[in-house]
Amino acid sequence: MKPLIAGSLLALLATQAQAATIAMEDQSQIPTPSASAHAEYFKPPAESELPDNAYGKLVRDGYALFVDTKRLAPQFVGNGLNCSNCHLDQGRLANSAPLWGAYPMYPAYRKKNDKVNTFAERLQGCFQFSMNGGQPPAADSREITALSVYAYWLASKAPLGVELPGRGYPEVAQPAKGYDLKQGAVVYQAQCSVCHGPQGQGQKVGADYVMPPLWGKDSYNWGAGMHRINTAASFIKHNMPLGKGGSLSDQQAWDVAAYVNSHERPQDPRLVEGSIEKTRIKFHANDGVNLYGQTVDGVLIGQGIR
Repeated sequence: MKPLIAGSLLALLATQAQAATIAMEDQSQIPTPSASAHAEYFKPPAESELPDNAYGKLVRDGYALFVDTKRLAPQFVGNGLNCSNCHLDQGRLANSAPLWGAYPMYPAYRKKNDKVNTFAERLQGCFQFSMNGGQPPAADSREITALSVYAYWLASKAPLGVELPGRGYPEVAQPAKGYDLKQGAVVYQAQCSVCHGPQGQGQKVGADYVMPPLWGKDSYNWGAGMHRINTAASFIKHNMPLGKGGSLSDQQAWDVAAYVNSHERPQDPRLVEGSIEKTRIKFHANDGVNLYGQTVDGVLIGQGIR
């Protein structure tokens, strides 16, 4: 049986000389919590359980797309991200929006588009917003099918319709004093810049990102869920710095999330009549805590990057 990690990806990771440039998907070099710490979390199936047939092959195809999305589906990815940049440990890690926690909860109503979404539609949204991919793959496309089958396999032993512990990014309540952009800059430079760069630009080996950009033209766009400060704070608190999740205080997580999301990124593809104000009113005013359409230090946030 062939290993899940694609040979091309292993070759890319092998070129890294510094710990700071370990790819998100290469979890083997990241310190892991003790078994007892995660004893309460659902355990997805092991690779050894995959059958050596057409189903197993499609699971592997979905895995490959998940960890190497930019290279394998470039027509649907408009930035420098892979699915595994936000869903760590190949979509397995608890408290990092694991696929085993998401798949059993669909179909589901989503306030974001005010409709009941299938899992395929949820994936399409990821391509449109988080991957800044413009027109997403069709629901019956090879890409959506493979990713859906991979998610199904990870969730194949999970109960249907049950919100399992570790699903999503567990909420971190906003601190009493709110967030502080200046303190966020301090936390960023001390804790994040070694991997993501002093200007949020990420890190590359050749043309490929091995650490994702957090703002700028190659990051998630203004329509992505991660642009919400509360969502980013929850992800950061539980998962960052990489391999040291839980080491930042709630205040630090909120401060650095606000700092990251005070920087420009690609425009929300739902832009209403070319107006940031109208887009904020329709899509952002009641969408968690975010800076889209607000003025910070005299600068209107949300103008986008072309």
